[in-house]
Order: sequence, then structure tokens, then C-alpha cells
Amino acid sequence: MSDAPGSDRFQRHEGGRHSTPVAVVTAVDAVLRDALVASLLLDTAGAVALRYEVEARSSSLRRVIVAADGVVEDELVDLDHPCVSCAMREDAVPVLTRLAHLPAISAIVLAPPLSADPSIVVGTLRPHQDSWHLAAAASAVGLEAVRGDLLGEDTLAERGLQWAAGDSRSVGEALAAQIEYADLLVLDGDPAGPGAELVEHLRAPEQDLVVGPYSLDAGTLLGRRLDHLAGLRRRDARCVEPYGGPTQHGTWTLDLSSARPFHPRRLLENIEDLGAGRLRERGRFWVPDRPDSICQWDGAGGQVSIGAVWRAGRDLPTTRLVVTGIEAADAERVRAAFGRSLLTEREWADGLAPWLGVEDHLSPWLGERDARV
Repeated sequence: MSDAPGSDRFQRHEGGRHSTPVAVVTAVDAVLRDALVASLLLDTAGAVALRYEVEARSSSLRRVIVAADGVVEDELVDLDHPCVSCAMREDAVPVLTRLAHLPAISAIVLAPPLSADPSIVVGTLRPHQDSWHLAAAASAVGLEAVRGDLLGEDTLAERGLQWAAGDSRSVGEALAAQIEYADLLVLDGDPAGPGAELVEHLRAPEQDLVVGPYSLDAGTLLGRRLDHLAGLRRRDARCVEPYGGPTQHGTWTLDLSSARPFHPRRLLENIEDLGAGRLRERGRFWVPDRPDSICQWDGAGGQVSIGAVWRAGRDLPTTRLVVTGIEAADAERVRAAFGRSLLTEREWADGLAPWLGVEDHLSPWLGERDARV
């Protein structure tokens, strides 16, 4: 492979040292992911794919190394703990290093198990870059299925896509993490259809789009440097922004914001109206009995996760939820529930003193008030 034309077109030399580009490709659809990986291998002389699959009957991973002309390695890997970070740290790092030192290999496409969160994959790999570097993160998205995958109620366990028995995530949660982190989205399907419209409402302007897994030029993916911090910012509830998009197929986005906090008891009363239905919701909120905490709101397909994640600074936090959906009635329900959950103007005018020492209604979800976030 080393003598093939163009085999070194993605190799980098920094400070006189060779560095092999590594692209991370994620998806929840095996057929789409494998089609994208195969296209990249055929388009890139000297490229190999490092693919991992979860073995459902054990805590092992199946590691497969594939070149354009066939399978190079196929082995089971036993892990101390069946988690993404362990798999990347214990096995992917040494394998990437081994492959990067082979002169015949010009580039590596890393395909972690379906449903993997790319921010965790990349965050684990970044400190170990040396003979290889992270070039890009791509998310492969099937447009015919994306509305059901993102906004439906299916869990990873129901689809056989969970990492381990304790992986209770929904398909929507996993796919949203992939779409929001990736710097490049590869779409398969009608670019003018309802699925593409939904993606437009969720993607940031700086994220590149390619339509068709066979249309992606390898140089677009392998000839860049992955901006991990930009990906994390897109996923950070403190930085959430409404991107909007076309509405021909009924997709809508609400930007709900207020300086006022949620009333803890009324939040619990309204949480179903706020979070139920075919929605993607991201944002932050605070409650008056813990003004030093910024709480995260993350919902997809009717599942909502909340938690006290960050310490507030010297200024009081703000409340902001960005909600995207496809059914008109949901928009009005969510908007009304948001308003009912906030402190009223009179309650807000009384300040925070009345909240000192009150019963903590949200401790089962946010932790104890004196716990560090």
C-alpha cells in the first residue's frame, strides 16, 4: 500500500515527525456507518479502518481492522470495565499507535461501537496523540430515520445498541450527542425532506454537511484538525443557541429564556408538559434555593435528564431552554409550561431571602444542596 499513488497525501510532518491522521466516524445505523467507512477506504490509498463492536453476550469488544482489500485483523478484546473511555484508553490507543508506525498506512478511520458518544471517545484519545493525530469527527445520519431516532421513545437496549446492561440511554440521546459534537455531518437521504429539515434546526452553522456517504471526499475528512473544544461548546448547555431552519415540513424551534429561576415545586408539577413528546431539548436553569448552581436540562424523545452540573459565578445564573419539535401542539404546551414553572414577577421581587433553608424538592435529581457540583 505504501507505493500506491497518493498514499501520503494526508500524512503530516510536524517538527520533522510523521503523524498519521485519524478520523472518528459515529452513527446509530450500522449499514450507513459501514458504507461511509468503505467509501473512505476505497478513496484513500493506504487507509485502514479500526472498528469496534459490542459483544452482547459478554463484556468484550470485537476489534476489526479492515483495509480496502479485506479484513486485516479480527479479535475479541476483554476489558476491565465495559465503557467507552476504557475501550479507547485500553485498546484503541495502543492499536492506533501500532498502526501509525506502519509505513504502508496513510490514514486511519476509527469507528467506535454504534451509539458511542464521540466527545468521550475524542476526550480519551486526545492526550495520547503522537505518531497520530485526530483529524475530524463525522456523524453519519440517515434522513429517513432521523425523526424517529432522535424524537422517538426507543432506548438503546430495545435496539440492541447499548454498551452494557446499565446503559439506559435513549436512541435520541445517543444520536443527538453524535450530531451536536461532529464537525462534519454526512447525510443519507432526501436533502429537502423532513429529516433534513430537522437536522438543520439542530446543527450549528460551522458544522459542514455532505449529502451521501459516497460523496464525501477523503481530503475533507482527513485533511483537517479536529477542534475538540468547539465540539464541546456545541454540547454545553451554558452555550446553547437556537439555530432555526426551514419549516416547510412543520419543524419548529423555541428559544425560551428568562432571568428568573424555576420554582422547584412547580417545575416538578410541569415537568411532563415541559419534556414529554417528540422533542429535542437542551439548556440550563436554576432554582432559588441553590443560586450557586447552574443546572443542565437535556431531553430527547420524552426522556429528560437534569442535574446540578456547574458552579455559578459572581452573577446569578439564567434560565434558557432551546426546544425543537415537529408537532405544532407541542410548541404551545411547552411554552406555557415554561412560563408556569418560573417564579412569578411578585415572587422574584421578594428576592432570594425567603428561600433560605426551605425544603429541597429537587435533591433526588440535583443532589444535596451542600454537595459540590
